[in-house]
Amino acid sequence: MANDLLRGKRGIIFGALDEKSIAWKVALRCHEEGAAFTLTNAPVALRLGTINKLASECKAQVIPADVTAVPDLENLFTKSTEALGGKIDFILHSVGMSPNVRKGRGYTDLDYDFYHKTLDISALSLHKVLQTAQRMDVLSEGGSVVALTYIAAQRVFPDYGDMADAKAILESITRSYGYHLGKAKKIRINTVSQSPTKTTAGSGVKGFDSFYNYADAMSPLGNADAASCADYCVSLFSDLTRMVTMQNLFNDGGFSYTGVSREVMEKFSS
Repeated sequence: MANDLLRGKRGIIFGALDEKSIAWKVALRCHEEGAAFTLTNAPVALRLGTINKLASECKAQVIPADVTAVPDLENLFTKSTEALGGKIDFILHSVGMSPNVRKGRGYTDLDYDFYHKTLDISALSLHKVLQTAQRMDVLSEGGSVVALTYIAAQRVFPDYGDMADAKAILESITRSYGYHLGKAKKIRINTVSQSPTKTTAGSGVKGFDSFYNYADAMSPLGNADAASCADYCVSLFSDLTRMVTMQNLFNDGGFSYTGVSREVMEKFSS
């Protein structure tokens, strides 16, 4: 149910690829809540995905941008503020990719060129987005930035590989930049740590289905789906959370604070 929580707000949503994407669900919810925004992804992703369908539904302009390239980000911010008619009130950073994971390279057998790409795309890109936006002064007073993360930043999940390091850096950037933008313009920056979610990217991780089922059995509320993540992001973009910043917020059905569940214990009972 829509409540006009984002009526009059302008945003940029990074990372919508197809209908399975969390960013896709976030865009739909932001549109329902009255926001205007642009959509962006890497040029190659735009060719592979179906983002134009989403853009049509949300009445949003699609602006290609390599999130690791500052000139692309400058162009994105310039065109977004022109298209939306003012400064940006919210940003969703839903960006992550590991060439090592894609090619089956385990954590003790990383290709370091791939490792650099993982960190650049999945973590350093947030710093580039924030620094470029601040330098260009395109963010509104009291704005909100949300980046998607995963609990592997704090706990070991062997098959998550170098993405775990990237998420740890992403969360650190959120805290560090959150301080500076908070002091400068009351801008909030938070990460949402999501349950395993059946997205195109998530399903590509080795053993995903088994871990998805395990997390679902461990979580008192079950796994949080992409739609619930979208609801949470909307609340963080809204004025209802104007004093929440520099936080890593779990949207995982209680998984992060559950030691063990009866369902899991029963599998080990003799």
